[in-house]
Amino acid sequence: MRLTMRHLLTLILLMYSIALNAQDSVQLVRQGDCDQKDLPDVIRDWRNKPPKQRKEKNSSLLLVPVIASNPATGFQFGAAGQYVFKGKQPKDLYSSISGNATVTSKGQTMLQLKNNIYLKNNKIFLSGDWRLFLFSQSTYGLGTNTPEGGILKYQYGVNGTEVSDDSLVQPMKFNHFRFYQSIYWKVSGHFYMGFGYNLDKFSKINDLKLDTVRPLYTSHYSYSKRYGFSTTSYKLAGLNVNLMIDTRDNMINPYKGIYANLIYRLNPEFLGSELTANVLSVEWRSYHSLSKTKPRKLIGFWLLGTFTEAGRLPYMVLPALGYDQRGRSGRGYTQGRYRGQNMLYLESEYRFPISPCSGVLGGVLFANVTTSDRPDKNERLFDYMAPGYGFGLRMMVDKHSRTNLQVDFGFGKKSAGIYFGAAETF
Repeated sequence: MRLTMRHLLTLILLMYSIALNAQDSVQLVRQGDCDQKDLPDVIRDWRNKPPKQRKEKNSSLLLVPVIASNPATGFQFGAAGQYVFKGKQPKDLYSSISGNATVTSKGQTMLQLKNNIYLKNNKIFLSGDWRLFLFSQSTYGLGTNTPEGGILKYQYGVNGTEVSDDSLVQPMKFNHFRFYQSIYWKVSGHFYMGFGYNLDKFSKINDLKLDTVRPLYTSHYSYSKRYGFSTTSYKLAGLNVNLMIDTRDNMINPYKGIYANLIYRLNPEFLGSELTANVLSVEWRSYHSLSKTKPRKLIGFWLLGTFTEAGRLPYMVLPALGYDQRGRSGRGYTQGRYRGQNMLYLESEYRFPISPCSGVLGGVLFANVTTSDRPDKNERLFDYMAPGYGFGLRMMVDKHSRTNLQVDFGFGKKSAGIYFGAAETF
């Protein structure tokens, strides 16, 4: 993948044109004759309490316990939370800070903190992804036609963690530290430009099925030896240039608008990367209303694309399913199920209210498709496709910020999963 200055300028002009055309496109949609309610309103109704006139809040905090058990992690417990807030001006957009801290009986520790924050009356935008995993996760090889040797038995996952001991799975243990942080400045209207720093560090990597005596070589070991990377630790560090358009009416739960983000990362050796490498990432989300009186009835589209240079990135840093900022891509599959030099992901979701008038309960139907490549086997993008589909339920817990609790059931090729979270998937 080679990005020339001509390509970059073309993308800048295209995004700037879209931003100018979209400046006046975001408007409030009437709710019809029904008032939106949330879980606190329902509880008051159930207790026969009179309606409480609540002023529109500028912030809300949601904290939930994490208690689960599955064969991949053992007993898991901890806490997850999301803080949503906005400025005092009417046109200020909502921001969010979310995170979780969990530990398991199998010695895994997961700490995550994500930030998407608007400051100075939307003139500055911060976006970050910080995480520390003392973790174990399987790999399946590169490309969408994986693993080598046949089709996996039925896989099952909980929030992206695989629950399987299939013979073709290649389990790994590793520590992963990530620090991504970017800052954007408004250029005009809904168009932003910025820069940032990105660091991925993997250490104490242990391929549990690797046996060089028999020999039994794993995908991670074979790739690392082929391109000259360590098989036990490596890191990728660099700087990025970002272009963004955001016309969404609400970041937490959009009813209309678009979000487009272009990130070009340069990871030079002098910053600590194993090899100098370029990475181009693109993201597109759009939301299209299907009803003038029920804004929650809509269809959304989500596109993710990551493009790299052959053999320049360590194995675990290659584009992989479920490794986006919020870890939401690939419902129907476990995190890391597909990985490749380049990857494209497309998802569409139909959202609709279930409650006749209050809108407290909602539902979604979704479908997605993933494709990744493997150059050493001449496997290109679109040679193989991995589809997914499913449905989910939503409960409105804060109508001012539109924060939902969600549970989704996803299905893929010989695969299924259950996913819990707050806010929307995209």
